[in-house]
Amino acid sequence: MSTALFTHPDARRHETPGGHPEQIARIDAVERALAAPEFAALQRHDAPEAEDAQLLLCHPADHVERIRMAIPAAGIYQLDADTHVSPGSMIAARRAAGGACTAVDLVMRGDAGNAFVAMRPPGHHAERSTPMGFCLFGTVAIAAKHAMERHGLSRVAVVDFDVHHGNGTQDLLWDERRALFISSHQMPLWPGTGKPDERGAHGNVMNLPLAPGTDGAAFRQVYEDMVLPQLDRFAPELVLISAGFDAHRNDPLAELALGEQDFAWVTGALCDIAARHASGRVVSCLEGGYDLTALGASVAAHVKVLMESAA
Repeated sequence: MSTALFTHPDARRHETPGGHPEQIARIDAVERALAAPEFAALQRHDAPEAEDAQLLLCHPADHVERIRMAIPAAGIYQLDADTHVSPGSMIAARRAAGGACTAVDLVMRGDAGNAFVAMRPPGHHAERSTPMGFCLFGTVAIAAKHAMERHGLSRVAVVDFDVHHGNGTQDLLWDERRALFISSHQMPLWPGTGKPDERGAHGNVMNLPLAPGTDGAAFRQVYEDMVLPQLDRFAPELVLISAGFDAHRNDPLAELALGEQDFAWVTGALCDIAARHASGRVVSCLEGGYDLTALGASVAAHVKVLMESAA
């Protein structure tokens, strides 16, 4: 078995204003890192566009239509203080969601051991009817719903180690008893959600706030004490990862102190959970990470462990 990589040049068509942290250079940094010879064995796939039916698994039709209508013919349009769209944004966001769903299909068929979807814009802040935090559609939540509806899964785990709380994924999976959503994130930090008492309609949400300055040792302890036992109890049939690398010590948007070795460790721990319960099935989707050097190195560490786990 091997690891599948889903990308597409259309990720560069989503343009943001100069100086915006969620920039085209992010995907360039990721693709440079994964062009190294050690990644030659990756199965490389073009991320297809999500169908409307896939987007509608999580979002109402009027949300999809509002995004479509907001796309400008030229230039950049601002949806909120942080979130922008350009002429290529809809196709980029559709390919992010479509890549995630197709990665689920590939892994569920056994045509790959696991997969990484390296697309932008990210998705974990997009709520049911609200684009926000650089995000238009809830990519990972859509992939989770797709796994349930298309493949009949009844236990899908979504683990989000981005430094910001995955408020959108939480919103989209709040009432979904077939999903377990776990988020570790800095607090206090935007968007301000993600308190431990936010548990989901069925006790299916676990939030683990981390204090500014939390280092790799403390991060690993939280996962060993809280996250991994909860995942073992849930026994997921598929593990989805919101892989944000902005908890890196060099990231400009937050104040956690992780390094590449910590992202490698947590990836391995989640792959071990998948090996025990889900025949190794893992699909990881890129979320944040805004220091370009740290992003490239962290993605390389993450994907290297995925490849070792799939071998």
